[in-house]
Amino acid sequence: MDEPSVSSVWLTCQQPARDQRRGRYVPETSTHPAKMLPALAAHAIVTYTAPGDLVLDPMCGSGTTLVEAVHAGRNAIGIDIEPRYTALAEANLALAASQGASGVGQAVTGDATAMPSLLPASLQGTVGLVLTSPPYGRATHGLVRLTETGVRKHDHMYGDRQIGNLAYAGWDGLLTGFAQIMSACAALLRPGGTVVITCRPVRRKPDDFIDLPGELLRIAANAGLQTVDRCVALLAAVRGDKIVHRASMFGLMAARRARADGIPAALVAHEDVLVLRR
Repeated sequence: MDEPSVSSVWLTCQQPARDQRRGRYVPETSTHPAKMLPALAAHAIVTYTAPGDLVLDPMCGSGTTLVEAVHAGRNAIGIDIEPRYTALAEANLALAASQGASGVGQAVTGDATAMPSLLPASLQGTVGLVLTSPPYGRATHGLVRLTETGVRKHDHMYGDRQIGNLAYAGWDGLLTGFAQIMSACAALLRPGGTVVITCRPVRRKPDDFIDLPGELLRIAANAGLQTVDRCVALLAAVRGDKIVHRASMFGLMAARRARADGIPAALVAHEDVLVLRR
């Protein structure tokens, strides 16, 4: 990967996501409904940490943050509430180790809103970077397949909604849980440690647009974190003077339906990257 630039625009989707993961992640990684882009995670890690630093993802999913951290010579620890995803993260970490990754990573199963009970007290004040993204409920990526009855989406839902996954908590529950997670992360950061949150606005209905980045900034500030930058991670490729979108078929259909109803919806072509420090 090229040296990170100081630009506030991160060119994180110049290759399709599947190509970024091919050979670097186990094939079963595709079953996670909302994976972080490897290039996004790698850019954040190299930009905001040094080799040997500790990187934390309190909602690590299939382990993208952890894998990119250990490949970059950092150590990493992640938490996820679903055992099948921590097992997937561990499988991806094992693959990274077999490929020569010099960092050490670990995935812990548990509810990140109870983080102090999941991690050793000795980690307080040692984390160099928290890198994470919140769940989006039903607004996940997923995969599609063509069937006899039409196109069907699959691998687009999280698991058992009874175990406390914030994806099923509603927006108020999601924001409350995220506030608990940010407070715990702030206590784990070393002096000058960085928090990077990737997120995007969410359209629940054509005329119901939620400023999720703004809400998460407010929560992070209440946890004692100070905003130092706000960047854009592209979900599209730049080819000369043109943007090549990588939106899913369902994203295209939703934008077309909204426009047919007179709502000037556009395809989402980036994620907000919120950069904060203790």
